[in-house]
Amino acid sequence: MKPEEIEQESFRIILEEMGGHSFSTAELPIVQRVIHATADFEYARLLQFSPHAIESGVQALRAGCMVISDVQMIAAGISKPRLAKFGGEVRCLVSDPKVSTIARQTGKTRSETAMRQFGELLSGAVVAIGNAPTALFEVLRLCEEEGIQPALVVGVPVGFVNAVESKQALALSSLNFITTTGRKGGSTVTVAILNALLRLAGG
Repeated sequence: MKPEEIEQESFRIILEEMGGHSFSTAELPIVQRVIHATADFEYARLLQFSPHAIESGVQALRAGCMVISDVQMIAAGISKPRLAKFGGEVRCLVSDPKVSTIARQTGKTRSETAMRQFGELLSGAVVAIGNAPTALFEVLRLCEEEGIQPALVVGVPVGFVNAVESKQALALSSLNFITTTGRKGGSTVTVAILNALLRLAGG
């Protein structure tokens, strides 16, 4: 089978095994791509979308927005050709020497510090967080205290310490978001969501 045929058959199997669902026509391909990337059907239950999340994210991507990630793995996994079609770019400051220095001086995590360094650049951006709950909490703080307004926050940090709490806080915020309940998430899930959004955008 050709690669595209394998993908099509995989998506057919996923849809068949998912059974009944209540996802919209825009949400469904995102859920399918996450399951395709993880082979974990539990994501059909865990994924959550705010009412205007996909619309806002797609519009921002089509307008050539910046995609800001908490780790390099996400930046590496997002389809550069699809993003470049709209003039967008992915940026991640977690390995920036200045960020590392400030993080050491303040006792904050590098991912949290990186989000703080982006500051106003977060407004209008698609923010992709798959690993660091501290980064997600910092984005939420910037939104509440400094009026920063990303177009979309894909917040799916994985883990055991504050991952659940950070995603709960995101779900209770006024932001456009895509998240997961519970401990599961990670870079693979984040990349799958972003690449699905790029496809929906026509990239």
